[in-house]
Amino acid sequence: MAGKKLGKKEKEEEIKKGTVNFSQAYPASVEEVMGRTGTRGEATQVRCKILEGRDANKIIRRNVKGPVQKGDVLMLRETEIEAKQLTKAGRGSK
Repeated sequence: MAGKKLGKKEKEEEIKKGTVNFSQAYPASVEEVMGRTGTRGEATQVRCKILEGRDANKIIRRNVKGPVQKGDVLMLRETEIEAKQLTKAGRGSK
């Protein structure tokens, strides 16, 4: 393989294999853990303050999957959409 000549298409594929493209993400600090959400309680709703970007210093509500506590820093891909507020009424109430 070391002596094999690569065509233009093969060279482009080799270059693509070695590169990693990341999307823009904005840091947000967890201010308050509000409660569990999801059909099985697998997500946690938190209020977080956006630290950088266009919406800096804005506080929004987000659903987070996995362990999270006050003071953690989340990396958000978008900062415009906010999660729906948890209701006081639980499952099965009218």
